[in-house]
Amino acid sequence: MKQSELDKILADHAEWLKDSTRGKMARLAGAYLHRADLTGADLVGAHLARAYLTGADLARAYLDGATDLPDYIQSITRITPESGAFEAWKACKDGVLVRLSIPADARRSNSTGRKCRAEFVDVIEVIGADVGINGTHKSRLTEYRVGERVHCHEWDDDWREECAGGIHFFMTRYEAEQWKT
Repeated sequence: MKQSELDKILADHAEWLKDSTRGKMARLAGAYLHRADLTGADLVGAHLARAYLTGADLARAYLDGATDLPDYIQSITRITPESGAFEAWKACKDGVLVRLSIPADARRSNSTGRKCRAEFVDVIEVIGADVGINGTHKSRLTEYRVGERVHCHEWDDDWREECAGGIHFFMTRYEAEQWKT
């Protein structure tokens, strides 16, 4: 499929997402999208079964509710290790950073972006305060203290949903420092 055709489908899909009486849902099942530019595409609810996406740029693509996603999408967007413990970084309120250990037995996930989630984490270091605090007026506050294990309030296994339940973190300190809480 030519990029111009894909751009038209994506524009129609964006319009459909705003108002289902306008635009048209993206039906890309079986589409040949080799090296297609899907950067930042909002593919909520799109049909992607058997779509050939090898080499497609899916950076920041939003796939919540997209149906029949090819295994390829999950394989190229995974940045969290499938097994074993690893270290990561969390941004908290007031510029506080938290260095975390993601235990080997914690469920972990990430969508197509760089933000990741874990079911629970161990706090290694808090930088900029004694306690890292995170949360919004809509969610419970979570505190991060050195030496403690922190569990998420509600875990969600859906890897496509970047902001689903879990302890959110980044793989690098730089990314956490850039995040605005």
